Amino acid sequence: MKKLKVFFTGSILFLSLFILTSITNPGDLQASSNLIMGGDVSMLEEVEELGGTFYEDGVEKDALEILSSNGMNYVRLRLWVDPYDAQGNPYGGGTNDIQTALSLAKRAKAEGMGILLDLHYSDFWADPGTQTKPKAWQDLSYTELKDEVYNYSKNVIETFKQENVMPQMVQVGNETTSGILWDDGKVGTDNTDFTQLAELFSSGISGINDALDSGEDVEIVLHLDHGGDNSLYRWWFDEITNLGVDFDIIGLSYYPFWHGTMGELHYNLNDISKRYNKDVMIVETAYGFTLADGDGLGNSFYETEEEVGGYPATPQGQMDYMKDLQEIVADIPNDRGRGIFWWEPTWLPVEGANWGTDAGKLYNDDTGLLSNPWDNQTLFDFNGNALESVSVFNSTVPTNLLQNHDFEQDGWTNSPTDWGVWTQDSSNSDAVVVESPGINGDYKLTHWKDNDYTVSTYQTISGLEDGEYTLSAWVLNSGGQDDVYIYAKNYGGTELQQDLPVSADSWVKVEIENITVTNGQCEIGIISYANAGNWMNIDNMKFYKNN
Repeated sequence: MKKLKVFFTGSILFLSLFILTSITNPGDLQASSNLIMGGDVSMLEEVEELGGTFYEDGVEKDALEILSSNGMNYVRLRLWVDPYDAQGNPYGGGTNDIQTALSLAKRAKAEGMGILLDLHYSDFWADPGTQTKPKAWQDLSYTELKDEVYNYSKNVIETFKQENVMPQMVQVGNETTSGILWDDGKVGTDNTDFTQLAELFSSGISGINDALDSGEDVEIVLHLDHGGDNSLYRWWFDEITNLGVDFDIIGLSYYPFWHGTMGELHYNLNDISKRYNKDVMIVETAYGFTLADGDGLGNSFYETEEEVGGYPATPQGQMDYMKDLQEIVADIPNDRGRGIFWWEPTWLPVEGANWGTDAGKLYNDDTGLLSNPWDNQTLFDFNGNALESVSVFNSTVPTNLLQNHDFEQDGWTNSPTDWGVWTQDSSNSDAVVVESPGINGDYKLTHWKDNDYTVSTYQTISGLEDGEYTLSAWVLNSGGQDDVYIYAKNYGGTELQQDLPVSADSWVKVEIENITVTNGQCEIGIISYANAGNWMNIDNMKFYKNN
């Protein structure tokens, strides 16, 4: 919940010293409308084969038709090498062999969707805890394994091309934080030499590229989990880039109840896109629409995940989460943020549509209960009815009306362009400084002084339509101030304020919602009534009209 504190500033001295900065033409800082808004639908055909059906407004429809008509423009499809035992029994969890992947790709293409193909280089689930070589590759020498990775990758792309469903993107490995094809390509605390992992990646990438004709292009994605862990991504991608692996996009898994705060994600996306000069993309995310359990066999999302995630387990909570995530990705400078994929939006709790079969359990040596642990994180209810949240794929990032909203225009300065600076004592003008690093771009705004100080940084937006507006910002705050808050005033109503939480190490988003503009303007700003040594950082401020 957002806390709004009403506060009046009636001091004549304050008003006489406050110099208004007026902006008559609000900025056109619309985020890119070309964001990928996708979904990993790898379970879909297995769900359908086991009796799952999908509905929109009470009418039975194809799930991909529902998703596409609501704005989903990409699918992500995992591919396992041979997800069957020696007797031909399927491993389950989608049993995503090449025929299944091709079938889903054709259905997606018919709906006008793009395709991200996710090569696991395994016969079953591959993630940081399990990167098992395919059965047929177990006894290969390392040299033979590299050749097999090359040939397999090349053959997959050639097959997709022959079937007229060329993927636009290919993910080389899935959540490869600990490597692929253990033990040859394993990395981690016991093995920090990335040489063989890099060579295996390069073999797969070469195979993909060699399957392409002149003029064809496929973007290569490398994918880790723990999207909020900047030190992990720096460690891993420093090694991979130093070894010359050629790729295009950094893919991240991000679940807010497992992978850090939204501020940590935002900082990481901003940092790694600059550090490696790469696009970034959330290739897995999801959130619960209920705390109920569709199959009664246990879930991954309960009260603890809801509390940590910070959004209610409702369809509206799903939408709010996804819109906030979309905003973060769209904000990455230089259009480096490519998009978001909701993981398994169609995994209904139909009988048998589990993470595996008995054959899969035996293959993976997994004693866990066969179940659907994801049924309350889909975009359909337990009976296959499309939730309100399915419309989130059609959502757009609102236009930010602030100028120089991320303080990038000047570099280091005490007087940022398009912002006014007020100080209670002129000797404290240097308490306002734009410096590095920011959460968005290179710079942030700081209030700090080694003596007591009172300062404000502000901007007035005019030419506004009447209506409801929101002010938001990302902040770090040492605490200790007598008062420090963002505010909105002179909009035709009582001044609204939002105190900054104490958060010295992790960026936090603060907002003032429902600013009802009735006079065509609004002054927004940040003010610190601070003691010696107190500081706050603020970045990526936004003021926008609510839809």
